[in-house]
Amino acid sequence: MRIQVRRTGGFAGIERHAEVDTSGRSDAAEWHALAERALADGRTTPPIGVPDGFAYQITVDGKTVYAADPRLTDDQRTLISRVLKEGA
Repeated sequence: MRIQVRRTGGFAGIERHAEVDTSGRSDAAEWHALAERALADGRTTPPIGVPDGFAYQITVDGKTVYAADPRLTDDQRTLISRVLKEGA
């Protein structure tokens, strides 16, 4: 499974992108479950965010959803944080 996160917005407006490929990882099942829950709560179109807030595009194996601060679910927040931290 390939998980990609693109973050835009924020005070400085700096875009950040990262991805994680779960193939061969010992924790792949955990990533898959988290990604499925995050996708289930996402929107098919970019939501209206708040001034200086972040907007996110989450893509898992070609399926893309959108989310924005401050209305991220716990699963979306966790997935986004993990991908931006561990991804390249």
